[in-house]
Amino acid sequence: MPFPKKNLNANETIALDMHPHWWYFAEPAFSLLGSIVFGAIVLAKTDKGTDTYKALGTIGLMKWLTTNFVITSNRLIFRQGVIGKSGVEIPLERVNNVNFNQSVFERILGAGDLLIESGGEDGQQRFTDIRRPAQVQNLIHAQMEGHFQRRAEYTKAPTGDVTEQLQRLEGMLQRGTLTQQEFDAQKARLLG
Repeated sequence: MPFPKKNLNANETIALDMHPHWWYFAEPAFSLLGSIVFGAIVLAKTDKGTDTYKALGTIGLMKWLTTNFVITSNRLIFRQGVIGKSGVEIPLERVNNVNFNQSVFERILGAGDLLIESGGEDGQQRFTDIRRPAQVQNLIHAQMEGHFQRRAEYTKAPTGDVTEQLQRLEGMLQRGTLTQQEFDAQKARLLG
């Protein structure tokens, strides 16, 4: 399932939308394999139990399908959950550092972890089973650079009438691109 476009802010575009690497299924697969072996023993003694193992596989697939790691032009978004949902959103201007980690086995598979440090309340967020984490790290840095360049464009010398510029600033404030302090400073500059 792709990330729903209705959850994007105005003028925000998606740069990357991906599900976890297939390695995400390793732990459930080994658990399922162990359960099958155990189930075979149970089935040898009884005649019930096979529907349970099918349900375990379906739950893992649904969990994978409803897990999204998204990079947009303004923020990083992580959402997961089948019935109950949880999510993390980090504005690009708050990202301080992006690190990735891969074991030798994960390098072979093309998976790894991202550690994103931000100026928010949580400080650090670890995202596991990310496909091609080095490329994702580079994309995050590229999106951050583009975001800062777009913000710089808005703070350059005024073009157009003051009303139009105030409307632009208000839109940026509503989208979270500008803080209230930045908005007030730009408004004061425009009004003289």
